[in-house]
Amino acid sequence: MSNTEFFIVVGVLLALLITPLIIALIVRMVIRDTPSVVPAPQPHTSETLTQFESLGAFWADLAPHLVELRGRLTKSLLAILAGTIIGFWLVNSTTLLGDTIPNLLINHFVTDPSIKLQSIEPAELFVSYMRVALVIGVALAVPVIVYQLVAFFVPGLLPNEKRILFTALPFVTELFIAGLAFGWFFTIPAALNFLFSFGTSARVEAQPTFESFISTVATLLLWNGLIFELPAVIYLLARLGIVNTATLGRTRRYAIVVIVIVAAIITPTGDPYNLMLLAVPMYLLYELGILLSRFVPNKQAVISTEVAK
Repeated sequence: MSNTEFFIVVGVLLALLITPLIIALIVRMVIRDTPSVVPAPQPHTSETLTQFESLGAFWADLAPHLVELRGRLTKSLLAILAGTIIGFWLVNSTTLLGDTIPNLLINHFVTDPSIKLQSIEPAELFVSYMRVALVIGVALAVPVIVYQLVAFFVPGLLPNEKRILFTALPFVTELFIAGLAFGWFFTIPAALNFLFSFGTSARVEAQPTFESFISTVATLLLWNGLIFELPAVIYLLARLGIVNTATLGRTRRYAIVVIVIVAAIITPTGDPYNLMLLAVPMYLLYELGILLSRFVPNKQAVISTEVAK
């Protein structure tokens, strides 16, 4: 990558990450959290549980929510299926990108001409192509998945809070794309260069299988996209009142431990180098989420102001 390309990529990534901050600031200034009716205090949990006379009554009250959850999960799976079908066409077609996606991946990530990928198992190529198609399908279905999850949890929110959440939905896709771009230009090339060069000598040369190459690339791309959703998740939890800036700041040391453990689990190779390639961006994104949570108004202060009026 030339210096010009490097600065362009870094500039685009910074723009994708700064945009949610700008939108959060605009939403904070334009859309006020001023409920017209002060919400009544919720009954104690034990009183709520004892209002059911029997297990059947409890199940009758819970069943509609489970049916709704099933419907929304079904829609999410159908969106992934539709995206995977489109992805399978993209993987095998040269019409849109000029070459098949596996060939583009090899040409981009395997820069050493001495390294040749090999296919050993009879179904290895087909399974690898389907894995890439599945990653594309999940990427295309992210807006639908997030919408279905948000739509399931927001009925208890105020109208202006719903408006804020749905306004922020497009930026979930934007952050996912930023994660894919970060993995494409930084994480995956660094990881593969390390893995292809480690331990090689005049008697030992790297000849990875096509399946292992595609598996590593697809896994890292998917996890990079999901990891970059962390600021949006933290902002959403802060909007719902589950966490706040003070709590996130106090639990920072525990978050670092959890981030390292999660990075160790999702790293396909398990070596410390690739672990840090995921753990460091995750921590920086956690800090970005804390910064985003500062733009969430204090709901208790809003209610107190409404009571004072």
